[in-house]
Amino acid sequence: MNIGVLASHRGTVLQAVLDACADRSLPAQVVVVVSNNSRSGAAERAQHAGVPFCHLSGATHPDPLAVDAALANELISRRCDWVLLAGYMKKLGPVTLARFRGRILNTHPSLLPRHGGLGMYGERVHQAVLESGDAVTGVTIHLVESEYDVGPILAQREIPVHPHDTLESLAARVHSVERAFVVETLLRIVNGELAAPPLSD
Repeated sequence: MNIGVLASHRGTVLQAVLDACADRSLPAQVVVVVSNNSRSGAAERAQHAGVPFCHLSGATHPDPLAVDAALANELISRRCDWVLLAGYMKKLGPVTLARFRGRILNTHPSLLPRHGGLGMYGERVHQAVLESGDAVTGVTIHLVESEYDVGPILAQREIPVHPHDTLESLAARVHSVERAFVVETLLRIVNGELAAPPLSD
């Protein structure tokens, strides 16, 4: 399975996937890493792993439609079977969504539909969990549609919220589970154990 990974910042989930591919615990390969941030940690991780890296953003293509077309072309040219959004902070355009319909995954650090949507990413999600008094949070992997965090859910993993959790301790625990869970879910897809639910029209 050829995977294209889109990431905007540190790229820790990307690294987990790269490591699993390298040690063959995941029989797949990351064939391209795309970022809207040319100085992201994801760019460095791709370079270190010898994986092609592509920077696509308003700096390279001022017209959003052109960014969308360039992204779709890059993923097509690399023969991506699946696309993984791993901390990618941009909404995908219609060309990419149509070309890879049903084959774009996003990982989100909560149990969607709770604490998802526009502006809910990173520490904001964990802060919302703590402020809501939730006893449980988790990780959701879902198919990507045109709006943030609304696609069909493929897999979820619950994570307890401890009474004395801080933002830092909760984030660290969720991120640790997230990295392993993404690899586990990709492996289930490779092995044909996980069937994707239908997308909305």
